[in-house]
Amino acid sequence: MTSQGLTIGDLSRRSGVAVSAIRFYETHGIVAPLRNTGGHRRYSRADLRRLSFALIAQSLGFPLTEIGAHLARLPDHKAPSKADWTRVSKAMQKDIKNRIQALETMRDTLDGCIGCGCLSLDKCALYNPKDRANQNGPGPRYLLGDSADRD
Repeated sequence: MTSQGLTIGDLSRRSGVAVSAIRFYETHGIVAPLRNTGGHRRYSRADLRRLSFALIAQSLGFPLTEIGAHLARLPDHKAPSKADWTRVSKAMQKDIKNRIQALETMRDTLDGCIGCGCLSLDKCALYNPKDRANQNGPGPRYLLGDSADRD
């Protein structure tokens, strides 16, 4: 690292992320380099942390748009404080809880009747008779929270 920050090559070597991928992450607001007088990108150590966090969150299924939105809560061009990370953590906890709940619902109903409306079946005498789930809109109505007991 120079006194002017990490080059994109430095960041690539430190993070294990290809230079082209770092540029891609930049377009999503994950990292935000400064430019030196020659116009070259220079990254701070905070960008290394942001990139590492994004890689972890992405491996857990978070899309880059959501990751970028969460990281937008952090200060630019300086290391985030514990309070900064706490704000991001609290904001993400709701998303994580919702994902866990959706995954548990899917796990618990995955072996159920396929006629839940997911495939827009006209009728299923067991779970979706006369395609009543379709009355509430398209998609997997019961997995989206509609009750299977409704008529």
